Amino acid sequence: MNQTKKKFIKDADNIVFDEKHRKTLNFNISKYDKSFFKALDRYSNLELAKQRASYIKGNAINHLYDYLIEFEKNISSHGVKVLWAEDGKEAIDYVGKILKEHKAKLVVKSKSMISEELEFNKNIEKMGVQSLETDLGEYIVQQAGEKPYHIVTPAMHKSKEDVAELFHKKFNLPLNSTPQDIAKYVRNYLRDKYVKADVGVTGANFLIADIGGIALTENEGNAILTCSFPKVHIVIAGIEKVIPSVKDIGLLWPLLSAHGTGQKITVYDSIITGPKKKNENDGPEEMYVILLDNKRTNLYKHDDQYVALKCIRCGACLNECPIYKNIGGYTYGVTYTGPIGSVISPFYNGFKDYHHLSYACSVCGRCTEVCPVKIPLHRLILDNRRDAVNKKYEPWIWNIGMKIFEKVFMHRKYVDIVNGTFKNLFSHRLYALGKKKSMPTFAKHSFSSQWKKNK
Repeated sequence: MNQTKKKFIKDADNIVFDEKHRKTLNFNISKYDKSFFKALDRYSNLELAKQRASYIKGNAINHLYDYLIEFEKNISSHGVKVLWAEDGKEAIDYVGKILKEHKAKLVVKSKSMISEELEFNKNIEKMGVQSLETDLGEYIVQQAGEKPYHIVTPAMHKSKEDVAELFHKKFNLPLNSTPQDIAKYVRNYLRDKYVKADVGVTGANFLIADIGGIALTENEGNAILTCSFPKVHIVIAGIEKVIPSVKDIGLLWPLLSAHGTGQKITVYDSIITGPKKKNENDGPEEMYVILLDNKRTNLYKHDDQYVALKCIRCGACLNECPIYKNIGGYTYGVTYTGPIGSVISPFYNGFKDYHHLSYACSVCGRCTEVCPVKIPLHRLILDNRRDAVNKKYEPWIWNIGMKIFEKVFMHRKYVDIVNGTFKNLFSHRLYALGKKKSMPTFAKHSFSSQWKKNK
């Protein structure tokens, strides 16, 4: 068993019986669920909307090269410098050169999972540049010295009391501070940072090919401030973010909002097509877009799993997943967690070391049901398992055990060779359900043997 799998099992075993964690996570997800189902009620034909969204993203992925070239051509015509990064190191090197060129000392950054993929803050601070998160949830976990817990809700694992205690220790706020008090403090603190920042960094919800634009959706206004105040704006986006047309936004944005936060539409929705023009007073003087591969093309090569690149990062599959609800975000040990993470993370982080994530699934299919772009997530997880078996990544003892299990349980006569006493003796030493759970007790004689005897 590899070390990442051992750590996963150990961490899962520890967190799943943490009652406080379970209570906090269930409470926060329950609030999302209430808004989520209410937001979906506004659709007269949700299935049709999802089919159209799936077609748009599917078309973009199937013609990825063409749309990326169109995007580059159109946004470059607006004065934006487009840089192509094969991996995370190249992306960070690009950022480092830009920061050095502009003698940057402070970077403000809006919420972006791709920056977590690159360990952006850690790498930038090695260059002697301060990187400051501006999304409230991201700011909270940054101050806690943690990583985002969830694709959409970075501090989902914390209660309001946990956050109040953190801000009491860090900034001497009253221990009984309300969420409103904390939000007001962070807002006032960040206002000054936006003005002083040399560079603003954002991700992109979508890259719009036909107009050469960056689509950003948010609720706090921090992203638009991040790219408006500093003199330099850097966008880092995965190549799969491209969509064909600005006309597609009218469908995709509301679906993303409904599935991501349970809103009809998020508060701030912006399309950015370049730095400020000569006749404009506001906006950055320079703008860069870094298009990141980082093994996305590895996933793209696979005939089955490549459709996972349609994902719009709404996080709905995490909120509906019974595994995620029990083991949480940190247990996965990767940037992208939950069902979508179980599909794509083995390709991004190394299939041999991370294929075990695809076994962290009950195959209930709920993730597939809620996906707004109709990615068959539970089927793709099974495809990952198939590939792991074909590559012989599973230990030989496991494969032999499964063959024995199949042989025995396909025939009742083999199951009844021994009575319940032996079965209990054997099963209670397997710890098949974990050491903190007990196997059910077998009756001394099986139902079938009793039926044959007494019929």
